[in-house]
Amino acid sequence: MAVRIAEALNVVGLIAVEMFLTADGKLYVNELAPRPHNSGHYTMEACRTSQFEQHIRAICNLPLTSTELLTPVVMVNVLGEHLEPLMAWLAAGGEAELEREYGITAKVHLYGKAEAKPKRKMGHVNLLTPDVERALVWIERSTIWS
Repeated sequence: MAVRIAEALNVVGLIAVEMFLTADGKLYVNELAPRPHNSGHYTMEACRTSQFEQHIRAICNLPLTSTELLTPVVMVNVLGEHLEPLMAWLAAGGEAELEREYGITAKVHLYGKAEAKPKRKMGHVNLLTPDVERALVWIERSTIWS
């Protein structure tokens, strides 16, 4: 369905099509985002070519390149309520500890918004990990996202 929507709209570049499937089997399109989207931010470090580069290539009519996944990754949003605990974790050397104890590399991306508000996306963290389950457990146990 997403491909049909993109073709019908003559999209050049990226389009994220967010859909919901109900319990009774109905499919609803919730959002069309003709741009790089939060759901693809993991590509920044984990893929051979990021969604941002692919978008530029497409709109400039340049050849698209491989989007091969180079490493398993878990992306987690940083909302307003996560910003303070994330900054404390970073200041305490959390990234180095995460890499040392779990073998997970954290790539923190903050969007530079002036004010943190609950539920407002302030950034995201890409966790490059050899073990996705281990990264999910770390997120669940972390004081940042609890």
